[in-house]
Amino acid sequence: MNQKFPLSACIITFNEESRIRDCLESVTWVDEIIVVDSFSTDKTVDICREYTNQVYQRAWPGHIDQENYAIGLAKNEWLLSLDADERLSPGLIREIQEAIRNPGDTVGFLFPRCTFYLNRWIYHGDWYPNYQLRLLRKGSGQFQGTNPHDRVFVQGKTRYLKSDIYHFTYENFSHQLRTIDNYSNIFADVSERGKRFSLLQLIFRPFYKFIRGYFLKKGFLDGLPGFIIATASAFYIFVKYVKLWERLQNREIQKASEEGK
Repeated sequence: MNQKFPLSACIITFNEESRIRDCLESVTWVDEIIVVDSFSTDKTVDICREYTNQVYQRAWPGHIDQENYAIGLAKNEWLLSLDADERLSPGLIREIQEAIRNPGDTVGFLFPRCTFYLNRWIYHGDWYPNYQLRLLRKGSGQFQGTNPHDRVFVQGKTRYLKSDIYHFTYENFSHQLRTIDNYSNIFADVSERGKRFSLLQLIFRPFYKFIRGYFLKKGFLDGLPGFIIATASAFYIFVKYVKLWERLQNREIQKASEEGK
């Protein structure tokens, strides 16, 4: 494509040398690519500089702050936010271009996200269609939520597009387990400051997560990977609340120890 569209693609990175090139290739048709990197120690920054001179390095403040910082650097009226493990499908590129040409009064567009996991595309369960609002008019919204889970919230009308954004989330099951460990630590660290532990949540939330993903949302149609996804998702819920309980127990022990001095 020779024509560059008036769109700013905003991407945050950290040690993504194995995945960032494909992400950048999917947005070469836009007239501004912004990368905010958290001081990668691999070749991520070098690869990004092949595609844009707007590569910024900034210490990691959390997903939400980093995403908002990236979109705040954009010059165009329309912003596209991508993760380094995502890329646009050809059909979605065409839909985005048409949306920009004729947005009407819409200020945000949501994409279905299709994940490649354990050597197959996942089309059921909690992972699909997993709509993500990633295209928005500048000044109409920002990332919010609780780290590490962020969402874009806009003030105004939104619209759903039909084509998928591709998601290459985990390299393997070990990578998923490391992510579960990392994200559950973040949840427990944040939650212990204002959340009470509930045994009922520990027991029933993982169970419901599995039932919903595997049976109610037909994750079983994705074969063994569908079962693994449902089980790992339930395990993540279980680990979150175990770690929260552990944090709160340690805090109570420390408090009692300090009072006894």
